[in-house]
Amino acid sequence: MLMLAGIVVLHITTIILLLVAAIDNAWWVKDSVSADLWGKWELTNSNMWHYTNLKDYPEDYLQAVQATSVLACVFTILALFVFVAQLFTLPKGMRFTFTGILQIIACLCIMTGASIYTAKLHVNESSGGYGHCYILAWISFVLTFILALTYFILRKKKE
Repeated sequence: MLMLAGIVVLHITTIILLLVAAIDNAWWVKDSVSADLWGKWELTNSNMWHYTNLKDYPEDYLQAVQATSVLACVFTILALFVFVAQLFTLPKGMRFTFTGILQIIACLCIMTGASIYTAKLHVNESSGGYGHCYILAWISFVLTFILALTYFILRKKKE
């Protein structure tokens, strides 16, 4: 029972990290610019932040990163609901397979989005760096992969 509680806590933590990574505005940061997946905040001469669109980004790559980030959140949240439902409905030995598959799909979405962001966006910029949301996305990738492995191991475990 303690192990299942730990898995639920890790799963909820992963969901929170993914949501922060997808929503917060710190994928790419400079002194006067902070960009996320949806827009860019620029510091004006009057020390006020101004929100602009990401017009100078390659649109197809940006949309791919946005889509995979949203899909990763959806699949991870769905996996939590499926996990709880499978605890009470399926017999031992059949539990957690679908949850593990959903987690693997979410893991692949995170990896794909963060990889595209790394390879195609901000490649030619000499100043600035990756912000905490970018790092949270990669941490979420690792946690999601660990959860997927855990679900597949639990599927075979006889209690």
